[in-house]
Amino acid sequence: MLDAVEYWHWWILGLLLLILEVFAPGAFFLGMGVAAGLVGALLFAVPDLGWKAQWMTFAVASLVVVVGLRAWLRRHPPATDQPALNRRGEQYVGRVFTLDEPIVNGTGKVRVDDTTWKVEGPDVPAGTRVEVTGVDGVILRVTPREGD
Repeated sequence: MLDAVEYWHWWILGLLLLILEVFAPGAFFLGMGVAAGLVGALLFAVPDLGWKAQWMTFAVASLVVVVGLRAWLRRHPPATDQPALNRRGEQYVGRVFTLDEPIVNGTGKVRVDDTTWKVEGPDVPAGTRVEVTGVDGVILRVTPREGD
């Protein structure tokens, strides 16, 4: 049965893997689909290629394409209109809030919408308006707002 595999079997497998990528994005099935297409093209060019060589080529090509595609996507992330979408603290950079608790020894608290955030900055009393200048994990870095 394995000796009866034709080039178009690989192309159909590649197409199915590309369709599967639509439902489970992440460039994993995309890479495997491309690799299956490459094995189909190789088998079209070399019809006497044995099934073991086909599967080894598929495995190596899948690994190379998936790792290469992920590395390329890491260096060239897709453009987005909301780059801080899943980084909630970064969404607050540049905004001004009023301290709920004073900043003593460099730490205090501020209420943002329905959440209390820990803040770090120079010591100032409660009620001072502060601007968020940066984020360190779940801690907002703030500076007192001049003129308020």
